[in-house]
Amino acid sequence: MHMADALVAPAVAGTMYVCSAAAAAYSVKKVRLDTDTKKVPVMGIMGAFVFAAQMINFTIPGTGSSGHLCGGMLLSALLGPYAGFLTMIGVLLIQGLLFADGGLLALGCNVWNMAFYGCFIGSLLIWKPIMKKGMSKGKIALASVLGCVLTLQLGAFSVTLETLASGITDLPFGAFVGVMQPIHLAIGLVEGLITAAVLIFVYEARPELLFCSSEEENPDGKLTFKKTMTVLAAAAVFIGGVLSLAASSFPDGLEWSIERLTGSTEIEGAASGIYQTAAAIQEASSVLPDYAFKGSETVLGTTFSGIVGCLVVAVICVGACYLFKFFRKNKKA
Repeated sequence: MHMADALVAPAVAGTMYVCSAAAAAYSVKKVRLDTDTKKVPVMGIMGAFVFAAQMINFTIPGTGSSGHLCGGMLLSALLGPYAGFLTMIGVLLIQGLLFADGGLLALGCNVWNMAFYGCFIGSLLIWKPIMKKGMSKGKIALASVLGCVLTLQLGAFSVTLETLASGITDLPFGAFVGVMQPIHLAIGLVEGLITAAVLIFVYEARPELLFCSSEEENPDGKLTFKKTMTVLAAAAVFIGGVLSLAASSFPDGLEWSIERLTGSTEIEGAASGIYQTAAAIQEASSVLPDYAFKGSETVLGTTFSGIVGCLVVAVICVGACYLFKFFRKNKKA
């Protein structure tokens, strides 16, 4: 659901940058008060995991469309809304800069649509109330599916609103909503099941890693913290480097919706001004555009992109923890 620059006007893009930056600034403030140092490696590894998972587009049967994990709900269920949101920003930033996945002008929109709802709405309005009286596998599955469905619906609707407010495309609002919401409902259901599977694994391995968990009501996990992180890190590398080769070739929900209305998965963007500047910056920074070697269609480009992307996201997320002094223990305590 990464929006391209061609869908958004500069004023809308700027507004969404401000909204996303405000949420990020507040998240930084909150995370700097957190003293759980275990979240540092979790941010890095789960950021890499979400990056890898987003490379796998799964086919939505009978539609000719595909979808991929957004990851906001997954991250916030492990890290809480604030650290989860910042981790998602790291994922989306690397995708846009190194892989030309999503426009740079539209980055503020993508952060809001794909990260804000999943991390804040999903964790605070869905996950936290459901887990209020204790966790169980059933509750985790319920919260995962409900959270992913609701937040993806909100994200998809935001895309249509941002496109309408921009007024630079010929996409009719009613028809756009009519195709965007149903396809993202299906995508949300699949994402919810995937999210549930990952979170149930964590619940069984190290239940205290989950947001809103209570050590008093959860037994010791089946794996040590180190082994749990090793499994998730290995899974991220395997998904990005190997399973990504089996990704669906069908357009994702947003591209499919645009194609249904225009006959093409792409919309021609402006060729001058801020659009040209953003495109030039992205062309210069994207060393592996579309997750491939430049000028080559070899599958090694996808594998290389998946592994390198995981490593870069992990380094960025962990590095940010030290740069902004996240999760530092209170010396007075």
